[in-house]
Amino acid sequence: MKKTTTRLADGRELIYYDLRDDAVRDERDRRPLDPVATASEIRHDRLLGDSVAIASHRQARTYHPPADECPLCPSRDGRLSEIPAPDYDVAVFENRFPSLAGDSGRCEVVCFTPDHDASFADLSEEQAALVLEAWTDRTAELSQLPGVEQVFCFENRGAEIGVTLGHPHGQIYAYPFITPRTERMLTSLAAHREATGGNLFDDTVADELADGRRIVLEGEHWVVFVPYAAHWPYEVHLYPKRRVPDLLALDEAARTEFPQIYLEVLRRFDRIFVGRDGGKEAGPDGGKGEGTSRGPRAAGAARTPYIAAWHQAPLRAGRREDFALHLELFTIRRTSGKLKFLAGSESGMNVFINDVPPEAAAERLREVASE
Repeated sequence: MKKTTTRLADGRELIYYDLRDDAVRDERDRRPLDPVATASEIRHDRLLGDSVAIASHRQARTYHPPADECPLCPSRDGRLSEIPAPDYDVAVFENRFPSLAGDSGRCEVVCFTPDHDASFADLSEEQAALVLEAWTDRTAELSQLPGVEQVFCFENRGAEIGVTLGHPHGQIYAYPFITPRTERMLTSLAAHREATGGNLFDDTVADELADGRRIVLEGEHWVVFVPYAAHWPYEVHLYPKRRVPDLLALDEAARTEFPQIYLEVLRRFDRIFVGRDGGKEAGPDGGKGEGTSRGPRAAGAARTPYIAAWHQAPLRAGRREDFALHLELFTIRRTSGKLKFLAGSESGMNVFINDVPPEAAAERLREVASE
């Protein structure tokens, strides 16, 4: 991997990650950009004890541009984008419309590929490994910024999720606080240690392996399962078998196997609602499928919307070496043409109601294995 750091016309940082060591990245951003003006502010909710980012400048962010005006594509044929090079492998840059900025943290965009019509599931193992290297490197760099308490790498895919740019990309947030979800995990981790003397993450993975019904995929170094109390219709967690607190601590064996495992899981997600016999297929909850798929993705088939979220140990005062790095992947689609909306119970009381039994979801994800 070769890393090249440069600046965009408005001063934001841009980093290229290349597979080739002889790649030259000397293109200059020729756009007449005004300086970035942000109004990000962190406010504390006294009632709930959590924090809210107020970012009014994001109202002006780019919203569903046509493909020939995509700001994440390379700069070609006289059209200038956020990436000055005419081609790239992986590119990371500071978000022009960040939710967090300055003393309130930092937001970055991770472009997985120059191919506008691709998806992460379409990447080769070599390309996916490069994205993993970029996530790891950015975690290391952002962890050194003053005031950053947690680094969160994630991908939103699909308009149903709220994605406003169709180009395959993810984001990285560097929070100035520990997120509420991580705080809850740390509380449960400590309580489990006090009650049993064991590690909650280790015991959870061991219990899932022993039960077996919710295991979707198992490699030598990674295991993928639907959690016992899954919140979402189709939700899987990916854990390295050797517990580590963050991406930086993964060993080479786990790094090598990760692209194989993750790409397979993503491709299965694109098959969940697709029949395998040329017709419609009922899902485990009785919903009908969307056609047929025998390759990574059926021609013309709709991609499954999802959120992929890396959970890493927080930094500094909240650091716990017994935290377990893992990736949570879930879709808001519960069956063909139907979404799982966060209505009264979920949004009002944070009590999820899942229409698809985790065991049935795991069975379906095993059924749609790639050939």
